[in-house]
Amino acid sequence: MDTPFGPLTVSRRSGGEPIEANGERVAGLADFWSWACSDLAGNTMRGILAEYLVATALGADNGTRAEWDTVDIRTPEGWRIEVKSTAYLQSWAQSRLSKPSFGIAPAAGWDARTGISSPDALRRSDVYVFCLLHHEDKQTLNPLDLAQWTFYVLPTRVLDERCPTQKSIGLSGLERLAPLKTDFAGLPTAVATCAGDRKASVSAPSANGARDTLPG
Repeated sequence: MDTPFGPLTVSRRSGGEPIEANGERVAGLADFWSWACSDLAGNTMRGILAEYLVATALGADNGTRAEWDTVDIRTPEGWRIEVKSTAYLQSWAQSRLSKPSFGIAPAAGWDARTGISSPDALRRSDVYVFCLLHHEDKQTLNPLDLAQWTFYVLPTRVLDERCPTQKSIGLSGLERLAPLKTDFAGLPTAVATCAGDRKASVSAPSANGARDTLPG
């Protein structure tokens, strides 16, 4: 049944749309984006960028980002992907490199399409993609350079079995779970492997226990 309070249909914008006052242009949408979103090393925007990178790799970047969906990405194949990011370098002044850590806590769900909440604390994805901005030189840090990222891909069931109530995990703890470790080009193969819950025949063990996937 139609309701005047249903979800908005959000169309993708170009950046050229005007911000107006009394019919007069005072700025453009791209000006707002530049003002609000230029700090790609901060926790908030780095996380959103990581979601976009994974969505782009998986061919799931059509439309717009859903702010409060129960998972971060839904692929054309129907796979549900949760994306987490971390980095050694932050926007603010640091006395040392940050220790990478990813949030993995099960959570209650809320469906933006229906407005209905589920109180059950679950991990609702099929696959987790952990995105590490691994670059360690602050003067040359560039989150838009995909060579500065490493991706770790893991079936969600592994977290449920090995870390059922754990809220966060460090890099060494993640590597002990033997995720598929890959660059951007290898994400489609790694995600497909984990979504199919198959043994990674395309990978070989690496020295740190993670598995390096071949580019897809």
